Amino acid sequence: MLTLFHTAATNEPLFAALLQEIAPDIPVRHIVDETILPEVRETGITQQIQQRVTNTILDAVNAGSDVVLCTCSTIGDCAEATRAFTDKPVQRVDRAMAEKAVNTGSRIIVAAALVSTLQPTRELILDAAKQAGKEVELIEVLCASAWPKFVAGDQDAYFADIAEELRKVASTGDVIVLAQASMAGAAALCGDLPIPVLSSPRLGLENAIQTYRNQKGK
Repeated sequence: MLTLFHTAATNEPLFAALLQEIAPDIPVRHIVDETILPEVRETGITQQIQQRVTNTILDAVNAGSDVVLCTCSTIGDCAEATRAFTDKPVQRVDRAMAEKAVNTGSRIIVAAALVSTLQPTRELILDAAKQAGKEVELIEVLCASAWPKFVAGDQDAYFADIAEELRKVASTGDVIVLAQASMAGAAALCGDLPIPVLSSPRLGLENAIQTYRNQKGK
């Protein structure tokens, strides 16, 4: 089984649709905990948050998961830290995107709708650059007006706000990274930009699927 761990309920149908398109044969389980992000916004990543993430992932493994994919960039590092306690692959959805961004250009624009996502995404891209032996410059963009629209359930306005912010900064970078999986829909509104816009859901899911198939010898 492939388990997807979400901190936003809206990510479940997004990833379910992608999985149906890419690998409908793979059995999947979705776990949603929407209490984590509000707590992180209040306190940052604490030991208590780390323990909750660890417990959720280990429970999934004990329930038969062959691969666990965390679809939340904010707690991606917490998810990867759980590898110390299991021999099953635990992945964060945005690592494949970070690696592609580093391979694409040196000036990387990191766009986030939540300030709490900027630091983990920054650290992830710098780690990917270090692994690749490459120097990069990060340009961080906070789409602060977008998140309340997401919380209110107005995804069209959420994506439109993000796209508007990206148009303001596109000329300063070589590639744009959408730090949160929930932002992926904004990429479709950015076809006129002169640089690529990368989002994590498809890239991260494709990587998890390949890992699952490798586990199963398929």
